[in-house]
Amino acid sequence: MSLKKMIKSFREELKRKSIVREELFSTSRKITFLSKLSIMAIHRDDFSNAKEKLSEAEKMLKKMNDLTSIHQELITGSMRIAYQEYAEAKIFLKIVEHDIFPTPHEINIPTIAYLLGLADAIGEFRRRALDSLRKNRSEIAEISLQYMENIYLELISLEGAYRLIPELRRKCDIARRLIELTMGELSTETRRRSLEKAIYRLEKKISVEKDTDNSGDDI
Repeated sequence: MSLKKMIKSFREELKRKSIVREELFSTSRKITFLSKLSIMAIHRDDFSNAKEKLSEAEKMLKKMNDLTSIHQELITGSMRIAYQEYAEAKIFLKIVEHDIFPTPHEINIPTIAYLLGLADAIGEFRRRALDSLRKNRSEIAEISLQYMENIYLELISLEGAYRLIPELRRKCDIARRLIELTMGELSTETRRRSLEKAIYRLEKKISVEKDTDNSGDDI
């Protein structure tokens, strides 16, 4: 084959790959967006909407997997982010709704993307803990903190994997700070409520004593 014909075939091949690349980029952006919407719905306890968004994302994820299985050289950072966001949303939903950790195989996500999504879920449990405190749902806040701690402890046990997944170390460092902050905020809120209850009991006691004194005066 002449060089001219060879270059022509390359040009046609690269044109096809360019079209696939744009399709992959668009698909990965949609997966990321739908996953974020799902997480927002979970925070509202709107599990039906969360599942609907993840179902749409799952279809697009399958499409992305099919394309990248043929064009592995076209995998980019935006696609890796899409995997992580989807994993984070699926993990968060399963734990909140069913107290279950889904496996990477069950949600069709590579192990590394799963681990990074799991680390990101710690931040969502912090938000859930703080939202629960504002709504006077301290039990849910405590449970959320427990999940944060459990996930963190399991992830740092993978210290040997930091060379393979350098981003995991950074996420674990962030997670540790989030846990410390959340523990402090829960502790402060617990003390505040204990003080409120003590003040309420004292006021009630003073009110009863006044009523008793007033009734004695009438006699």
